[in-house]
Amino acid sequence: MHPLKSNREIMKKIFLAVMTAVFGMANAQTDAFRGAGDTRYQIGMNIQDGGTGVMTSLDYGLGESFSIGAQAGYLLGAKVADGFSKPSFGDRFDIKARFNANLGGVLGLPQNIDVYPGLNLGLKNFGGHLGARVFFDKGFGLFAEAQVPFAKYNDNDKVYKNLNNQFQMNVGVSFDLSKK
Repeated sequence: MHPLKSNREIMKKIFLAVMTAVFGMANAQTDAFRGAGDTRYQIGMNIQDGGTGVMTSLDYGLGESFSIGAQAGYLLGAKVADGFSKPSFGDRFDIKARFNANLGGVLGLPQNIDVYPGLNLGLKNFGGHLGARVFFDKGFGLFAEAQVPFAKYNDNDKVYKNLNNQFQMNVGVSFDLSKK
């Protein structure tokens, strides 16, 4: 089996398991998304072919069902290609602007669960994401998110140009920073 296919299958299984856990926990105490003025901060692990790292994002509610935000990530562990030096900072780092459609309330999910498809515009590509958050207690929850590029700025996938420019999974914790 091609190694890229096996990694994608593993990532899909992880995403499915996390999403199942998220939807299975309906007894939480807090809202996952309240609308305008709502602020959510996420920090977690980024998993992609060729590297793993940390990511962080901040989403700010502008309306009843949509939010904007920013995301940054850095690959801590990246595979070194044969005959080449380690990936540079520019290959490992990415920052993105985000737009989310927060659909938990629209879909009639419990208040502590939010599903958010969205678009992101970053240093490496224009892409999309699909994520979910579940909150367990006032201000604390878990999230899982899959991201995929729609249009890469550079089609040359030479050496490390595919890092942060491919299918990736983000999983971690979410915090409610709202004043409400």
